Amino acid sequence: MTGRIGPPSGRGLLRTAALAATIAWRAGRRTTAAYAVVSILLAALPVITVWLTKLLFDALSGQADISSLLWPAGGVAAAGAGVAVLHQALQFLRSEINRMTSMHAKDELFRAVEGFTGLARFEDPDFLDRLRLAQQAARSPGSLIDSGLGLLRNVVTTLGLLGSLYVISPMLAVVTLAAGVPMFFAELALSRRRAGMLWEISPVERREFFYGRLLGTVEAAKEIRLFGTAPFLRGRMLAEHRSALVIRRAMDLRETRVQVAYGLLGAVVAGGGLVWAALAAGAGQLTVGDVSMVIAAVAALQGSVTSLVTGVAQGHQELLVFSHFAAVMEIGPDLLEPESPQRLPELRKGIEFRDVWFRYADDQPWILQGVNLLIPHGAAVALVGLNGAGKSTLVKLLCRFYDPTKGSVLWDGTDLRDLSVAELRRRIGAVFQDYMHYDLTAAENIALGDLAALDDRPRQEQAARRAGIHRKIASLPHGYDTLLSRMFVSEADKDDAATGVVLSGGQWQRLALARAFLRDQRDLMILDEPSSGLDAEAEHEIHSQIRRQRDGRTSLLISHRLGAVRDADLIVTLEGGRIVERGCHDELIGQDGAYARLFRLQAAGYQPS
Repeated sequence: MTGRIGPPSGRGLLRTAALAATIAWRAGRRTTAAYAVVSILLAALPVITVWLTKLLFDALSGQADISSLLWPAGGVAAAGAGVAVLHQALQFLRSEINRMTSMHAKDELFRAVEGFTGLARFEDPDFLDRLRLAQQAARSPGSLIDSGLGLLRNVVTTLGLLGSLYVISPMLAVVTLAAGVPMFFAELALSRRRAGMLWEISPVERREFFYGRLLGTVEAAKEIRLFGTAPFLRGRMLAEHRSALVIRRAMDLRETRVQVAYGLLGAVVAGGGLVWAALAAGAGQLTVGDVSMVIAAVAALQGSVTSLVTGVAQGHQELLVFSHFAAVMEIGPDLLEPESPQRLPELRKGIEFRDVWFRYADDQPWILQGVNLLIPHGAAVALVGLNGAGKSTLVKLLCRFYDPTKGSVLWDGTDLRDLSVAELRRRIGAVFQDYMHYDLTAAENIALGDLAALDDRPRQEQAARRAGIHRKIASLPHGYDTLLSRMFVSEADKDDAATGVVLSGGQWQRLALARAFLRDQRDLMILDEPSSGLDAEAEHEIHSQIRRQRDGRTSLLISHRLGAVRDADLIVTLEGGRIVERGCHDELIGQDGAYARLFRLQAAGYQPS
């Protein structure tokens, strides 16, 4: 997705409305149907009340007996009671629909996000803004149903009141209705502006959230306090907040002007109608009941028209906002899957990069340029090079987080684009340089490497032992069931929130390695800086374990510490997205090229001066 995307077309709004209705119907058919029935009943009661009021006043002004007074009076009372009961029922049903649809919509939204198998969309600011608005819309999709049924309710009430007033004075009915036309178009324009405003301030609010999160999370707390940057970051946060406030204030002022203008117009119409009714009654043209009906009907009709116009505008705005949800749902996969994926047998020959070129966008520089590389089956291949050389990008292509811009990546001669993405990734184990810290238990942190081991404590412990983290985990307050976070309170710690444990950087890295070791039977193991946070002794221990782990298996090792890769079967040096040399350690040292220069620089740090 590229570029800022404007409001959807009318056809798009209809599709969005249909999607919201489908979600509500799937989430709760009976509740949605009951809500519709109650809405229609509630819409009819104001019209019934107006007529009963007229009949009551006519009876009072004549010589009617007591029975003729009781039934319209009782009807008015019953209608009032009905409004009270139905209004409460409507409130409950509205809340119930919101609860049911929000859960269903959230599930649908993140199911769609789960279908984005690559990384491109998560690195696109426009998409992240749209996803944020989609998440907001997913919290209350029932409001769209409420707006739709509220619109139906207002239409029924408005038509009933309009017809009732038309019986007394066709001209007054037309004038009262016509007074709502300017407001209709003004509110419709405002609704589009409001939706546009939300899209406009979304990047601003996302930056505000970013600064606020920095100020309130432990990850940044050390640097912020040491460097004294809290006032600077707080200033940035407030500046973004002020920017959003300026835009929202301008929107509120426009809305206030429209509401004041319509209120004045409504007062003029109501006052004129009352004067006309009084004069007509004085001339004997209207009964007392007719006058009461005019007063009640004009007031109710103005209120109904206002509700109708506001409902249309609100529904229009909610549709525009919900269109972001619909857009995420309908955008489709980011990486094309083959209709008939080729079978993915166990790796036998190797993985080949064939004339691979890659850049993140057409207006950005090439990250990889004509890379040709074979990772033979059973071999350990190491990638070395300076930061920005293209090592991590090559790993992203290998995991098919992106597809090459030109060229292809082949698995035993089959292009990765012809394989199932899920099946390909099931064949790969990995430790990434930017490994995750999950605010979960130690057991869950490990088992996320292979969910089949979620309830398999022996496998978790075996992986932890190989990563050198078992003894630490076993010493925790609840062992493998200890929550590795101070952000939440686990069930085991609910009476003592202080027992949540935070690991050191090196311990987290070992935990990430344990997560990877759960997948030790995979065809390919990727180790991207697997020991960058470890001390020298721990690094030696881990690399010894990794050597045993990858013995006879296909592996790709990336490290800036060249001593950790010197025993690889093949070492490949990348510079500026190109392979500049390849060979074993001794061969590359003999060539006296980039690898030898980097190796000597690192070795010099361990030599006496």
